[in-house]
Amino acid sequence: MTGSALPPLLRPRALRPGDLVVIASLSGPLHAAYEPDLEQAVVVLERMGFRVRRAPLLEAGRRHWWSAARPAEIAEEFNGLLRDHEVRAIVAHDGGQTALGYLDLIDVEAITADPKPILGYSDISLLHLVLHARTGLVGFHADLATPGLGGHWQTAPAARRAALEKLYVRLLTGDEAVGALPTTPTWECWRPGRAEGPLIGGVINRIVLAQATRFALPLERFDGAVLFWEETGGHISHVWSYLQVLRHAGVLDRISGMVVGVPHAIDGLGAQDASPTLPEIVLDALGDRDIPVLGNVEFGHAGPNLPMPVGIRVALDARQRTLSLLEPAVRPHASTRPAG
Repeated sequence: MTGSALPPLLRPRALRPGDLVVIASLSGPLHAAYEPDLEQAVVVLERMGFRVRRAPLLEAGRRHWWSAARPAEIAEEFNGLLRDHEVRAIVAHDGGQTALGYLDLIDVEAITADPKPILGYSDISLLHLVLHARTGLVGFHADLATPGLGGHWQTAPAARRAALEKLYVRLLTGDEAVGALPTTPTWECWRPGRAEGPLIGGVINRIVLAQATRFALPLERFDGAVLFWEETGGHISHVWSYLQVLRHAGVLDRISGMVVGVPHAIDGLGAQDASPTLPEIVLDALGDRDIPVLGNVEFGHAGPNLPMPVGIRVALDARQRTLSLLEPAVRPHASTRPAG
């Protein structure tokens, strides 16, 4: 990508009621114990008005090492879904540790010919970032099927679940900007200010990994961007290290704002010793860069997820604790885009 022109923003075609959504194993396997959660995810998607199908690799007990299948097998199924014009959206069943194994096997021409929403977070962050870099595709950093729609959503208060369901439908089917995402009292202003720019991000360790590949986002993609990230597992010192990598890479010098998700299962966070807080870690890495930071926003592993469409322009007001999507994430169904 170095020195090449940045691809323009590529919005998927808007979904319509009755469109086919496929749940696929794009990384980790389906454990038999979570089959009921997957079945519940199907119910949620059908309630949104879509037809739902499971891809063949999504079979309880099927696995290769830590994956649902070998990377080449996952890529083959994924490419088949990308090429199938009946399939209008792909929802990842879960995250995992496999996407790095097939980043070079993805049919990017199929994406530019028929872009469709790909939903997921965690390991799926790699797909969103790499496909955005290579094609301009808007990636939907949104809930996974099994741990999200069939898991976190089921334990959320009914009002929150209904609001999220309505939000997802608007985002996937509407050709108007969603506007302000629904806030909760957990949102925190870590540094006041306003920013406007494209939303870029994902789980922070995957952002760092993506930038280490030949499919990395060119640094220009971060110019004026609102960087969003979250993390799960590991130690708080790892988060500090990832932020330092982004500083050394020049990313922090280019962004206009930052949105941090709810941390999940991070050792050393909130410990009774001299461990820093997450805001302290973030502000330490930013140094004297005077950009707004909004923290503790519900996206990522803590779930249920607010959708964060990668590449869409947003307005951030950290003091007022608001984040607004300024443009639609999908294009009107009637419009056409030539292949290639």
